Amino acid sequence: MDKKISIVLAEDELALGQIIKESLETRDFQVIHCINGEEAYHEFQKNPPDILVLDVMMPKKDGFTLAKEIRKENNSIPIIFLTAKSQTQDVVEGFSIGGNDYLKKPFSMEELIVRIKSLLNRNLLQKSTEILPIGKYSFNFPKQQLFFENKESLTLLTHREAHLLFHLYQSKNEVLGRTYILNKLWNNDDFFSARSMDVFISKLRKKLSNDTNVTIVNVRGFGYKLIC
Repeated sequence: MDKKISIVLAEDELALGQIIKESLETRDFQVIHCINGEEAYHEFQKNPPDILVLDVMMPKKDGFTLAKEIRKENNSIPIIFLTAKSQTQDVVEGFSIGGNDYLKKPFSMEELIVRIKSLLNRNLLQKSTEILPIGKYSFNFPKQQLFFENKESLTLLTHREAHLLFHLYQSKNEVLGRTYILNKLWNNDDFFSARSMDVFISKLRKKLSNDTNVTIVNVRGFGYKLIC
């Protein structure tokens, strides 16, 4: 089961909000539509999404106020503002409080989708430069290095091992779909590619075997799950 990109959409115009939600869902995004800022903030706290799309003018809590509160808790989650405002000071304010992009109404759905994907790719690249904790291991994705405990034990990973582990980490404790990862790393999901992936999973299991609290489990019929 592939992990869908989750979006919290805050838009008080019901008809427009429903159109945006349905359009994004046809592109395989998972969308929660909120009709005011307070509801959107509640959804963010309950289950932080991959990205937030916020209308600026909303009842109860406007988009700028909502973004300020979110930035106090999370500095990395991408935020796109939707607004009918076009004055320069509004755009400047949106970016100054932590917005990542600004889309003026009316806009095309294709433009919104392109901007969402661009921000998510940028966010993923930034995260990929961090040292990622996997139990007692530290994973340096760009350098393809896996350290155990106090960096005394170094294991070098191949290019494909590193990318496979990185994708497993991004969906840690959740199922990473076989079809998704095969198409992402092998460019197809035929029998031979699937067997090749199984071999790489076995290699990663051995390289992570020093920590018994870390394991990669096979979820039959769906994919793999990194538990840590």
